[in-house]
Amino acid sequence: MRIMIAIMSFLSMFGLLSASDYKEGQLWSYKTRSGEEQSTVLINKIETHKKLGKIYHISALKVKVRNRHVDGGITTELPHIPVSEETLKKSLTKLIGNQGPNPNYIEGYYTWKAEFDAGKAGIFSISVAEIVSFIEEAINKQ
Repeated sequence: MRIMIAIMSFLSMFGLLSASDYKEGQLWSYKTRSGEEQSTVLINKIETHKKLGKIYHISALKVKVRNRHVDGGITTELPHIPVSEETLKKSLTKLIGNQGPNPNYIEGYYTWKAEFDAGKAGIFSISVAEIVSFIEEAINKQ
C-alpha cells in the first residue's frame, strides 16, 4: 500500500496522473491559500454524469475560513464540495494516503443532489483554493 501511494505521489508531482487515477478515499495535499498549508482534500465520492463526466465530492479539511456565524469566527472544515476533474488537476499536488469518507459530507451531498437533480445546482471547475475563498466570501455576505 505504501509503495502504491509513493508511486502515485511521484506521478502526481509531474502531472502524470489521469482522472482514472483519482479514487474515493484518497487524501491529498493541494495548492492552498496562504496560511492553510496543512489543509488537505479528501475524495469522498465519485459519480459519473452523462453530460459533465465525473463529479468528485470532496471535503476540504484543516482550512481557516472566516465565518462570523460560528463561535470563534473560524470554520476548519468544508465537508462537501462538488467539483470537476479540472478542479482536481488544477489543485492536487501529492497523495498523502487513504481513509474512509468524511461522515460530515453526506448531509451536504444529499442537499446538493436534490438541487442538482432539479437543475438548481452545479459543480465547481475552479481551483480548491479559489473555491475556499468563494465560500468564505459567500458565508460572510449573509
